[in-house]
Parts: sequence; C-alpha cells; structure tokens
Amino acid sequence: MLHNDWGDSKSSKTFGMKLLLTSAGVNNSSIHNTLVNMLTKPIAESNALCIPTAMYGHPWVGPGIKTWEFISGNSDNPLVDLGWKSVGVLELTALPSIDKDRWVPLVQEADVLLVAGGDALYLSHWMKQSGLADLLPSLDAVYVGMSAGSMVMAPNIGEEFVGWRPPTGGDKTLGLVDFALFPHLEHESLPDNTLVNAEKWADSISVPGYAIDDQTAIKVTDGIVEVVSEGQWKLFTP
Repeated sequence: MLHNDWGDSKSSKTFGMKLLLTSAGVNNSSIHNTLVNMLTKPIAESNALCIPTAMYGHPWVGPGIKTWEFISGNSDNPLVDLGWKSVGVLELTALPSIDKDRWVPLVQEADVLLVAGGDALYLSHWMKQSGLADLLPSLDAVYVGMSAGSMVMAPNIGEEFVGWRPPTGGDKTLGLVDFALFPHLEHESLPDNTLVNAEKWADSISVPGYAIDDQTAIKVTDGIVEVVSEGQWKLFTP
C-alpha cells in the first residue's frame, strides 16, 4: 500500500536517483511491486551491484558469515536474491586504492544498487572516501537501501544510532534527502526500537523523521517522498 504524506506528496531534495529506502529488504509484495515499477526494465533484465560495506562496521553483523550471506543472496532479507540478470560486488573500502576508471563505469552502467545494512556512519565515511557519494546524484540507477543503507541518505542519524565513530565525530551522514529514518520499529529482536524510543529519537533530529518497521519502505522519485507499507510506520515532524 502506497501512502502520500506531509499533507500531499512532499518534495525532498533534488536528487537524480530513484531511492527505495527499506528497513529489511524487499520482503512483501507492495515493496516488490514498487521496485519493479521504479526500474526501467524487468528485474530479470536488470544488472545490480551490491554494496556490503556497512556490514563491516557493525559488531553484530560482520565481517564474517552474514556478509557472505548478503553477497551470495542467502540472507533472510530479500535483496540480492530477487532474480537479477547479474549481481556484482562493489566494496567501497577498496575503491580508494584503484583507479576510478576501473569502477566508475560499472556504477554508471548499473540498473540498481543494493546497499546492505550495518553501521550507517561507517558506510557514510566510505561512501565519501571512495568518491561514490559524489557520484550518486548523477546516476540513473535505482538505489535500494536496507537499514543503515537507507539511513545513510539522511542529514544525520541521531545519537541513538551512533556505533562506529568517524574521524570527524558527530552523527552526520550524506544529507541527500531531507528526512531521517528509524528502522526496525517494534522488532522482536530489538527491544529498544519501540515507538516510545522513536519519539525520543525524533526530538534529537532537526528534520522530519520516519519510524518504519520491516514491512515498510520509503520511496523517493523526482524529489517526491511516499511511504510503501504493509506494516507500521509513523512520521515525526520537528
């Protein structure tokens, strides 16, 4: 089910890419259908690049078996295993050590970027260090984020989500949209991710914030923000 909010549809920042910002992947028919409609060709004809980098910065996730599960499409969170024509791996920590002409064309030719969860500040740091952050606004690809892979698009994530700390400190992320995300709302394995705590989180950020559960995603196309949900979500405004 698709919801327009902030009155009617709300314009976010001008941004060339189409964004599908999920909490836990493409795990229901509403999110799946939205992704299909955002692509310019069927999934079976689309080439994907998956980005596992955020996983390395998170103490519960990686490096290790969960990173392999994501890359190989064996994760519990559907993303890599949706039936893409091809899936490549783009590891951001490696990019500063190789010439840009070896990887930039691959990114520019991709139909979709699949960005794993993990630590949002770690991901933001390596997106900037690698040069991918500067490239993102010019891409025609669909960007599909999961958890931290979605949160990284916000101006900041809130102190509650700070784990790995960047050299510059703080909780700032890319700021490519003008709202923030609180993922995994009311998740049974994350007792702190309650609606009450989401309200406290919203008080600490200076932009609108969406608390979304694992059956919800945020779609951004042409600067228009829409909620796609078969579950629970709430918008907090400053």
